Amino acid sequence: MVRIAPSLLAANFADLKNEILRINKTRADMLHLDIMDGNFVPNLTFGPVVIKSIRPYTNIPFDAHLMVQNPDKMLEWFALAGADIITVHAEACPQLDKTIDAIHTLGLKAGVALNPSTSESVLKYVIDKLDLILVMTVNPGFGGQKFMEGQLEKITRVKKLIGNRDIILSVDGGINPMTSAMAIAAGADMLVAGTAIFSGDDIANNIEALR
Repeated sequence: MVRIAPSLLAANFADLKNEILRINKTRADMLHLDIMDGNFVPNLTFGPVVIKSIRPYTNIPFDAHLMVQNPDKMLEWFALAGADIITVHAEACPQLDKTIDAIHTLGLKAGVALNPSTSESVLKYVIDKLDLILVMTVNPGFGGQKFMEGQLEKITRVKKLIGNRDIILSVDGGINPMTSAMAIAAGADMLVAGTAIFSGDDIANNIEALR
C-alpha cells in the first residue's frame, strides 16, 4: 500500500503542537518538512528550531526536504534537530555523492529530489547509495500548485531505474485524490501532500482518500 507523508507546510503554525497530535491519530507514514531558504526557491519557511520543537510529540519519521542553496553546511543542524531522512536537491549539490555520504555519516537516510526540468540521469552514479528519490510534480517553492502530468513518465522511468533496490519513490506537488491515482499508477511508493490533507477537520479521512 502506498505511503502518505503529510507536508507540515500546510499545517496551522499557530497551533503546531496540536497539529502534530492530530497527525498521530492517523495512519500517516512520514512527516514531510519543507525547508526553503529564499534563495534556491522563492520562499522562506522554517528551520531546525521548529523541527526540534515538534520532535518530542511524535514518533513518525521526519523527512527534511532541503530546498536550499547550500545544503551541505546544514546537514548536521537537521540531524541534531531530529530528522530521520534528509532529502537534498540534485540541482543544489555539485558533489552529490559526497553530500549523500555526509548524510549517511550522520546516521540518517539520504534522499535526492528532482525538479521537473531535471533528468533522472543525474541519479545514475549515486542510486546505490540512496534510500529515497523524490520526484517533484510542481516547481518547488509554494504549496497549492497544480500537478504537472508531464512528470508521470519520469516517475515511471525512475521506478524502472530503481528496479529491485530498497528505495522509496516519493512524489510531491499537487497531490489530491485524483492526481494521487495517476502517481500511484506511474509507480509512486509514497505521496507527499499538504493542502489535500490539512484542508477540513478530518485529516485521517483525507489521508486515506489519497491511498
